Amino acid sequence: MIRYLKGCLGKGLFFSQKSSTQLFGFSDADWATCVDTRRSITDYCFFIGNSLVSWKAKKQSTVSRSSVEAEYKALASATCELQWLSFLFEDLRIPTTKRLVLYCDSQSALHIAANPVFHERTKHLEIDCHIVRKKLLAGLMHLLPISSSHQLADIFTKALPPRLFHSNLSKLELLDIFKSPACEGLKEKESNQKPTTAQSSLQPI
Repeated sequence: MIRYLKGCLGKGLFFSQKSSTQLFGFSDADWATCVDTRRSITDYCFFIGNSLVSWKAKKQSTVSRSSVEAEYKALASATCELQWLSFLFEDLRIPTTKRLVLYCDSQSALHIAANPVFHERTKHLEIDCHIVRKKLLAGLMHLLPISSSHQLADIFTKALPPRLFHSNLSKLELLDIFKSPACEGLKEKESNQKPTTAQSSLQPI
């Protein structure tokens, strides 16, 4: 990990002026990851167009008894974050022409969100069910399935194979300030003056 970070000192998020204003995100969970507590990891990420603007990877507060429960807890957290971002759009008066989209790779979690009947086996996560379904029925978002190989949120919690890791990394719009053609103007500016703490549209991670 340290060796990888040492080789990525110039990587940062690039926010293009030509990016669309469509808001969409990815929700995922890594079930029973912690070997000490067996708590799962919630992870999600949200984009405005091609720009990554919000992400999270955090251990869940309680132990999930199944992978479906872990996925649904993550989906509920992502729904709350999507709601907050939509409020932020309204406050900033940013028009959104398309419905907000949230991708999830758990078919079971999607089926629970679409089912208005709470079965006996899902009563222990009924609060999360209400949160997601209420926002879904209100038209806040559109839940869509996605394959695990295209789940961008996986990069925040799992050790992915090199090919998949670099593929997902490129989709996060992470650019290297020392190598990317998009940063040529910034590099020329830095060569003419001393570096400052502000770096144009590049935000270091």
